[in-house]
Amino acid sequence: MIQSINVVGLYVRDQDEALDFYVGKLGFRVHTDVRNGDYRWLTVQHPDQPAFQLGLFRPGPPVHDAATAQALHALVAKGAMPPLVLSVSDCRAAYERLKAHGVEFTQEPIDRFGNVDAGFRDPSGNGWKMIETAAQPKGATFQ
Repeated sequence: MIQSINVVGLYVRDQDEALDFYVGKLGFRVHTDVRNGDYRWLTVQHPDQPAFQLGLFRPGPPVHDAATAQALHALVAKGAMPPLVLSVSDCRAAYERLKAHGVEFTQEPIDRFGNVDAGFRDPSGNGWKMIETAAQPKGATFQ
């Protein structure tokens, strides 16, 4: 029986560049960084979410041939992959802090559907949304 989702992977063009971004700019920490020849298993995690890992994987052998790896790099760079979502308590404050750390945003914070959200991309092109969910009155439901 499945118990949980442990790792979700992203394709990155350069694992060291991705590591610098996710640890140095977003505040994640390294969970696993091991090599087997040219293959590197690199995962990071949010300090407050230790049961979940984000894999920073480079397309290529042994999983992909060279042509497939090149196609995946191109798709990610164009923003073709679905965005991932971060929950934040204050979207505007998080935006200012991350912008000061050099994160390039694709969308400034905007009020939308009772929430505030902003968008950015990592150095490989993976899209992210930061969403601040408005506090709902007790017993409120979304329609």
